[in-house]
Amino acid sequence: MFIPFWLLLLVALIMCGSEVSERNYPDPYFTRGTRQEKEVLNNLFALLSRENDEGAARFSLVREIANEYRRLNDYGRLINFLSGWVDKHPGDPFNTYYLFMTAYAYLEQDAPPVAALFFKMIVKNHPDLIVRNESIHRICLQQLINLEEKPEQKIWCYEELLSRFHEQNENDMGVTWFMLGQTYEDVGEWPRAISAYTQFLRYYGAVVPGFPNAYNYAKQMVDFNNSTKNWTFDNLDSLVEAIKRDLDNGNTWSIWQYRARVNFFARSWVQTDSDDSGMAEFNLSSFRGGKLHYADSLSEGSNSNEAYLRTWGWSQFTPIWYFYFRKIYFPLDPDIHGRWEWAGVYYGERF
Repeated sequence: MFIPFWLLLLVALIMCGSEVSERNYPDPYFTRGTRQEKEVLNNLFALLSRENDEGAARFSLVREIANEYRRLNDYGRLINFLSGWVDKHPGDPFNTYYLFMTAYAYLEQDAPPVAALFFKMIVKNHPDLIVRNESIHRICLQQLINLEEKPEQKIWCYEELLSRFHEQNENDMGVTWFMLGQTYEDVGEWPRAISAYTQFLRYYGAVVPGFPNAYNYAKQMVDFNNSTKNWTFDNLDSLVEAIKRDLDNGNTWSIWQYRARVNFFARSWVQTDSDDSGMAEFNLSSFRGGKLHYADSLSEGSNSNEAYLRTWGWSQFTPIWYFYFRKIYFPLDPDIHGRWEWAGVYYGERF
């Protein structure tokens, strides 16, 4: 039977922790090294053996011994020492910090699954500590978000951050709400995803790493969810046919009724999606320069999810418009998901 490497490490940790707890410091295992290293460790352990108070002095000695192992890149002894200490002193008020150091030691040993177990254990089973103005629980949750593979576990982490750490800055709050929405999408919890995106929109200007258009994405999802969606078409062919028919008739008023009522845009090709260039309500006929024309077929670049129709005959300043059609992505409503909408206009010739 195959046994994962991280599980072997965990078993070894438990065995070593139990074994260490029965030892009396200093132990040759914990003080070995060069003459100078032995001297430093022996002195630290001698001081520790005389410190019975569970206060700052003992904490400083335990941390200094662990830091000495870290300076030596000896993460095996660091893990054994700290896990043994926690096992032998279950009431130590600083055990949260010692387990926190142990978790990071496993990260240094390239054992992230074991580190994740420790981070989770700290949050669920040990009181929080504030070190250098930072909450250990908060750092553990942030680490777990990166280490956990199951979206359900990530959701738990995001919800813990939001419910317990209201004091985090606005950008962090916004990022957490957006990523919670993304993770709810991953598990198909669409109503909760919409709710998370609604909260995210309160933090205008929040910068979400890896999602430069986060605000536009969330706004489109929320606005579309709250709309009637009565402008959509069953398929692309019926939408294009309706547009072409009214272009033939020069009926700009009727054409305008086909537009998406939310998230409709009008921009040049050089503008990006982040440019909030929504088309305001206006009389479409005022942009008409003469008889309106359209290409016989959809433009190059059209595919199963989006399509472009080249039209011309508009105002002399921008006579060429490309109508942009988009398949609707909205799994929350199966009756709407997969339908088509006229989502916007691109001004000018396509590059």
